[in-house]
Amino acid sequence: MRIPTLLFAMVLVTACDYMPDKPVRPRVVRVETAQYARYVNKDFAGMSTADDATNLAFKIAGQVLSVPVVKGDSVARGALLAVLDPRDVELQVEATRSAFMEARSRLERAKRLRDHDAVSQQEYEAAQTLYSQARSTYNNSADLLKDTRLRAPFAGVIERTYVDAYQRVSAGQTILRLVNPVSTTVGFTIPESSLGELTRKTTSFSVRFDNIPRVEFAAVLKDYARTASDASGFPVSLRLPDVDRERYHIIPGMSCTVTMRSVDELPDAVSLPISAIYAPMSGGDYVWVVDSANVVSLRKVHLGEIFDRDRVLVNSGIEPGERVVVAGVYRLNEGEKVRVIK
Repeated sequence: MRIPTLLFAMVLVTACDYMPDKPVRPRVVRVETAQYARYVNKDFAGMSTADDATNLAFKIAGQVLSVPVVKGDSVARGALLAVLDPRDVELQVEATRSAFMEARSRLERAKRLRDHDAVSQQEYEAAQTLYSQARSTYNNSADLLKDTRLRAPFAGVIERTYVDAYQRVSAGQTILRLVNPVSTTVGFTIPESSLGELTRKTTSFSVRFDNIPRVEFAAVLKDYARTASDASGFPVSLRLPDVDRERYHIIPGMSCTVTMRSVDELPDAVSLPISAIYAPMSGGDYVWVVDSANVVSLRKVHLGEIFDRDRVLVNSGIEPGERVVVAGVYRLNEGEKVRVIK
């Protein structure tokens, strides 16, 4: 009984040795047809900024009598924000008023005497000069009395207060910061390599806020700095001209993505996803080109700049209309046949 079993096993092994190899299925790849870039979109991180923002201070020194607002308060234009103790200024106003009244009396007396030829013209003109000086000093001191009350130059929100009641402050010392809660301005920084594209007539801007991701707002260039204070880039400001204020509430401090769209300077350059680039350890940049028979071949390319977060310009090596593998580039071999999926 053991011999037939052994013979059956030998026959089975022999049959397996003569079984034909299974056909190798082509590797599945995703491709993209290379096209002219035409436009280059570059994204930058930005943030909405206040249209109006200012640090408010008293023009004169003194002791703070009260600060009737706190951080976060909304105030109307002309609202009282802080008060200085006016007693020192009132004493000064009273002194200058007395000097003014005395100078006026002297001028009136000099005028009557001149009418009777009792004083010279020179003495009369000196009285006039003294009167003008005293009046100017009195008016200036009266204006100082108004300066003891700090008022809002525009409607806004108190962003921060810097002093407390009964604290002595100097002239020009910041008392509080007032900002406009409505923002139509966006700020971001741009690298030196992209600075030349800002002022081109063909360059356009759009803004997408993180908390309003489905809406793209058109923007126009407002201003930019021609010098950079550090290595972070050149500050740029955009204006949002057409914002539905009733529907979209854009306030200072909202993060956003700024897209700068400019015409490609190299009209022959094509655009491909970064995932299409094959960069072996030996160096160089390559792409896998798929011919009409779905066979891949490796081709060296010269790359330009990266744009649109995940795309790159190819300045040479690829012609528009050629199919390029954009997924799985590190698993292919030269001359390998592939199966293309959309």
